[in-house]
Amino acid sequence: MSESAPTREVARRVFADEFNDATFTFKESDDERAPLYSLLPTGAKANRVFLVGTLTETEDVGEDSEYWRGRVVDPTGTFFVYAGQYQPDAANALRELDTPAYVAIVGKPRAYETEDGTVNVSVRPESITEVDTATRDRWVVETAARTVERIEAFDEEGNEYARRAEEEYDLPLRRYTQAAIDALESLDEADGDDGSADARDEGVAESV
Repeated sequence: MSESAPTREVARRVFADEFNDATFTFKESDDERAPLYSLLPTGAKANRVFLVGTLTETEDVGEDSEYWRGRVVDPTGTFFVYAGQYQPDAANALRELDTPAYVAIVGKPRAYETEDGTVNVSVRPESITEVDTATRDRWVVETAARTVERIEAFDEEGNEYARRAEEEYDLPLRRYTQAAIDALESLDEADGDDGSADARDEGVAESV
């Protein structure tokens, strides 16, 4: 492999509640081509994210050319995704998909500061794929686990991104633990009383 060949960053699983709080972005070098990272409040950097949720709404918000906005809801909140001419496959998916539909999206986080100083966070999708209920449920379980893992590692010595998150955000980690538990409980409600989701809840609760 050539030394100059780019390596793809891992796509982090993150719930909408935390993603929308991740308003601080940074680069780790002065190189113009250096990747842009979003700083997650639970103490990790994210150049790419992996999300699964319900695509509830799509709209072409472009003026001179098509620029599609999608609203994707998970158990904790809403992601907004935007795709235009430079993301043709994702834009086509937003154009063609019927709502509501479960979708899996891999993309890059973007933060935009408005004139009044508010920072809005969105996803620029690399891919959008329609998925089934089981895939959505697995994503919720795995994302809850990854969220709790980041929280458990937050106070570890040498966790530089956690220290940076402490400096940039004044947000209690407990809210993200609760969001993970709430997300699992939403599966309980969908599963009924078979007990399988109860066991998932207990596993997360015991970790915190």
